[in-house]
Amino acid sequence: MDRTDFASIASWYHGSPLRLTVLRKGSTITPDRDLARVFSHRPALVSIKTGTRGFIKHNGEEPGFLYAVEVAGDVDITPPPSTTMEPGDEWITTRDLPLHLIEPTVVREGERLNEAEVAELKARAEAQRSETHPPK
Repeated sequence: MDRTDFASIASWYHGSPLRLTVLRKGSTITPDRDLARVFSHRPALVSIKTGTRGFIKHNGEEPGFLYAVEVAGDVDITPPPSTTMEPGDEWITTRDLPLHLIEPTVVREGERLNEAEVAELKARAEAQRSETHPPK
């Protein structure tokens, strides 16, 4: 599946800690069910490693809900203006869209970032900020 080509994506997902029936215009959706599930826990940090030994780890704590998003056509979504994710991993809704609850979610122990991983991600983010916005 090419996640940057709308026609090749069969299913769309959204994760939220809230019970919802409609997803508001400007919300984020993804063709990656597991990524949506992770975001249902409202993490401040997410680490994604792709490839054969890939993983998604995060620091979210809340239980949440995984939804299927009813996308009628490519006019319903647009790529985000900027993202830290791979192309096609997230899209922005251009109108309110119906949601269908798939399941409640709980944080899985193996996906939690430990303290050292959190510190490393924060240090890396600070270094990137310093590179793009050096002090005056």
